[in-house]
Amino acid sequence: MNGQQGTLSGALRLVGVVLGVLILSGCGEIFAFRQWMYNQPVARTYRESEFFADRRSARNPVEGTVAQGTAQTDEFFYTGLVNGQEVDALPFPLTAAVLSRGEQQYNVYCAPCHGLTGYGNGVVARRGVTPPSNYHSDYLREKTLSHYYNVMTNGYRNMWSYEQKITPEDRWAIAAYIRALQLSQNASPEDVPPDQLNQLQGMQP
Repeated sequence: MNGQQGTLSGALRLVGVVLGVLILSGCGEIFAFRQWMYNQPVARTYRESEFFADRRSARNPVEGTVAQGTAQTDEFFYTGLVNGQEVDALPFPLTAAVLSRGEQQYNVYCAPCHGLTGYGNGVVARRGVTPPSNYHSDYLREKTLSHYYNVMTNGYRNMWSYEQKITPEDRWAIAAYIRALQLSQNASPEDVPPDQLNQLQGMQP
C-alpha cells in the first residue's frame, strides 16, 4: 500500500513539475512577444533613422501630393478672390440656414471683440485692448463680403488669423451675417418690401 502511495505521489510531483515548466515557458514566450511588440523597429516621428541615407525618418511627400480632403479646386470659395480681386458675393446661395449658422459662429468667435451688434464694443474691447473695428462705419459698410472672408482667413492688424479655427463655409456664413448686421443698423423705409411696409405703418399708433 505504501509503495502505491509513493508511486502516486511521485507521479503527481512529476506532473506538477511538467506543468510548472510549461507555464513558465508560456509566460516567457508571452513576455518576449510583448517586448517584441513594444520594441518594434519602426521609424519614430522626427527622430533620426539609420535606414535612410540622409538619416531622417520623415520622408518628403512626392512632388504634387495633395492630402486627402485638402484639394482646393474652387479658387473663389477658398481664397475669396476672383481674378485676384475681392468681390461682393458669396460662393453659394444665401439662405436662412446660412445666416443662422453665421450668427451662431459670429457670436462665438467675433462678438467677444466686435460686440453682438458689431459696434466694436465686445467684452474684450471693454477691458482696455485696442478697440476692434466698428462694422457700421462708412468705411466697412462699403467693403465686400470677400474682404471679411479674407480678414478672417489671414488676420488684420491686431486680429489674428482664424483659418485654423473656422472652416471656409463658416467664414463665408459669418461674412454674410456681418452684412445682415450692417443692414439691420442702417436700414431705411425704402429697404422694406411695400406689402410689409404697409403692415408696419398700420401697426403704428
